[in-house]
Amino acid sequence: MSYDQSAMNELHWLIDMVQTIEVGLVVLDKNFDIQLWNGFMENHSGVSPNSIKGSNLFEQFDYLPASWLKQKMESVFLLKNRAFISWEQRPYVFKFKNYRPITGRADFMYQNVTLLPLSSLTGQITHISLIVYDVTDVAINKLQLKAANERLEHLSQTDGLTQLHNRRHWQMCMQKEFDRHSRYGDKTSLVMFDIDHFKKINDSYGHLAGDKVIQHISHLLKQSLRETDCAGRYGGEEFSVVLANTCAKDALNFADRLRKKIEKSELVFEGESIKITVSMGICEINDQLDNSGQWLAYADQALYRAKESGRNNCVIYDQDSAQ
Repeated sequence: MSYDQSAMNELHWLIDMVQTIEVGLVVLDKNFDIQLWNGFMENHSGVSPNSIKGSNLFEQFDYLPASWLKQKMESVFLLKNRAFISWEQRPYVFKFKNYRPITGRADFMYQNVTLLPLSSLTGQITHISLIVYDVTDVAINKLQLKAANERLEHLSQTDGLTQLHNRRHWQMCMQKEFDRHSRYGDKTSLVMFDIDHFKKINDSYGHLAGDKVIQHISHLLKQSLRETDCAGRYGGEEFSVVLANTCAKDALNFADRLRKKIEKSELVFEGESIKITVSMGICEINDQLDNSGQWLAYADQALYRAKESGRNNCVIYDQDSAQ
């Protein structure tokens, strides 16, 4: 076999490999005109190499993020270094539909893209190559795992009956606010409340009715919260709320509005109307508190006094009256 024939064979093999390889290959000149468009790109775009050769990439695909992608490409030309685009940075560059059966839920192909500088025989960077990898399977698996982990994290923080924070997570929120006050001196108030005569409700209507009452109050509580507030089911029929950037007076207004809303609301269970009231204790954080546990104990003391004084009311913790 002559040298020319050997070279021709090698060129044929190279062209065949470029056309059949399971990655996208695109070569652009400095004007972003397409010089090579392989079989992968043809199969997924529906555009043949012959019809697209010499066309401007950004005119041919007007959905491309032109300014962002041109900046990436120009840095490859200028710095003579490769660049990468991850699917996590941008799900795809080329808007190719996903036809993979395993990841059928993805509408479009997730892609990793490598941009390579291509030099001439004189060492000048005259062209740039885009290598497009289909990473849909990897991306979908990672996204599904992330969603599952987020769901598990949510479940680990949430009370199943009320969908409020559970006691453990709520106590973490309370500790964060206590630490924030220690650092910055922000005003924060703690509200503890529970359902009046809850045992009587359970005894009269049954535990299923008791659960409905707890859910009903949780729903009204969630309606009353700001984004910065942290509410939880502390245990049984007791609830707790951390009100960020809130003094005792404003916390009393919040608590009293909620108390009245609960009192006026109507819960019908199996044809019976159940009357519900709550008692509430409030404690504003202050520099005399040694720890978050003491803050909680003072709010609990205020709640106890609210129940002692006739229930269905709100009491602010007062150091003097507690002694």
